[in-house]
Amino acid sequence: VQLQAFGGGLVQAGGSLRLSCAASELNFRPYVMGWFRQAPGKERELVVSISRSGGIPYYADSVKGRFAISRDNARNTVFLQMNSLKPEDAAVYFCAAKYGNSWSSGFWGQGTLVTVSS
Repeated sequence: VQLQAFGGGLVQAGGSLRLSCAASELNFRPYVMGWFRQAPGKERELVVSISRSGGIPYYADSVKGRFAISRDNARNTVFLQMNSLKPEDAAVYFCAAKYGNSWSSGFWGQGTLVTVSS
């Protein structure tokens, strides 16, 4: 099972992008879902996550107040709204489904590139 992430692209600093993540062969409902990002030369980091019911979101300090995660379990889709983008937000963004207590044992998407010009 592979998750498909969409919506990356080139945006000017201060702009917005909305990422989507979907999987036709996976029912999202039982999973905590999250978005990670990895910039060149840096480790992959968890940016946001959302609980099974859609509540209790987690946001990394670097994106609080600018990013918002949401999910539509009926459509097996997770969204990441990114506002007030900064050059340091540029990275490949991955969506993931957490299996038990482990992200690494879960399901991952192929990533979508976000580029932010200053």
